[in-house]
Formats: sequence, C-alpha cells, structure tokens
Amino acid sequence: MAITAALPTAKERPRRTRTKRTSSLPALKLSQLLPSHIDLREPLKAVLVCEDCKTWCPITGMQSKVQKLVPHHTGKAGVADAVHCRGSNRRVVFDMTIPEWRQALADAITEASSRQATAVLPKAFSPQTDRTLQARAECTLAGRMADWGAVLPGVAAADKIRRAVPAGDAPTEGPAVPLAPRNVKAHEQRQAELGKQYAARKASTTSAA
Repeated sequence: MAITAALPTAKERPRRTRTKRTSSLPALKLSQLLPSHIDLREPLKAVLVCEDCKTWCPITGMQSKVQKLVPHHTGKAGVADAVHCRGSNRRVVFDMTIPEWRQALADAITEASSRQATAVLPKAFSPQTDRTLQARAECTLAGRMADWGAVLPGVAAADKIRRAVPAGDAPTEGPAVPLAPRNVKAHEQRQAELGKQYAARKASTTSAA
C-alpha cells in the first residue's frame, strides 16, 4: 500500500526576518485601520490584523527604516494548511504615534460602551381595547354567567329568524323544483346513445387486454 506524505501545516510566525523582499500591495497605514486591530503596547513586538487573512501578524523591522508584516501562512500554526498569505512582507506606514493610537483606542472603547440597544416599546392599546381587557381581567365566573344569561334572549331570537322559511318557492328540496326531464323522449334517446358509447369503449378495452 502506497504511503502518502502528510500535507505541511502552517508554521509559527516569526518576530524578525532578514528578507529584503517587499510585497507589491499598497502599504498599510495605521490611521486607516481600526484601533482594535492594532497592538502597540510593546513597540518592539507590535502586531496588527492582516487585511488579507484577517489574523494577527507581527511587524518586523521596528528598529529599521522599513516596517512590514512578516511572511506568514493564512491559518493557525500547526493546525491549518501551509497556505502562503499574499499580505506577507507588506509595508506598514506608522503615520500615527503610540499616544495617538492609545487615544483612538480609548475613544473607540468609549463609543462602543455608550451604545445601547434600542428598547422595543409595545404598541399602546386603544382606550376601548384597554377597557375591554381590564373588564375581562376583573370579571369573575359569576359575572360571566350573568353576562351570558343577558344575551341568551337575543341569541334565541336570531336563531328563530334564521330558521324562518321565506315566502315563495321553497329551496331545492321543495316541490317547485322539476324532478323529471322536460322532454322524456329526447332524454331516453340521449341515455341510449351514451349506453352504446360506453359499451363500445368497454369492448375495445377488453379486446386490447
């Protein structure tokens, strides 16, 4: 059985690199990034979120003229596949100082903490609905029985009117509805033709089977 080599995994991102290569992508300006995506608490170990793979990446060359992201893979070291990120060796422009970054981060935290979810207020009831709900809540079993007894005469009167038969011809079950065909001879002739057609279809079906 053939043995397949294991796929290489992502390597740990170094803190310092000696390569002189620089990415052709536009340089990253700190002022254009979110303050929360930058960490300058330890200036010599500064890190930021790579815009391509959206992961934290160290910045190399902090004591030199050119600062850039170290070469890195897109996934977590030792877990994900070794896929080279196109943001490797991308230049970083420090167009803001560390105090300015701290102030921007504090302002962002203050703004985020001041946001409150908008409370969804229930729709106000109309006065009539409010009175109805209040009366329903206060009504007892005896009160409901009394209310039902008060409307029983009206219900009985409505049922009596509904059952009354209007004047004139009766509904479909009445004698005014014709029960026999007007032209008996034509009706019988039509029934005979239908019988012949049915017999012919049945005979053709039987012969085909």
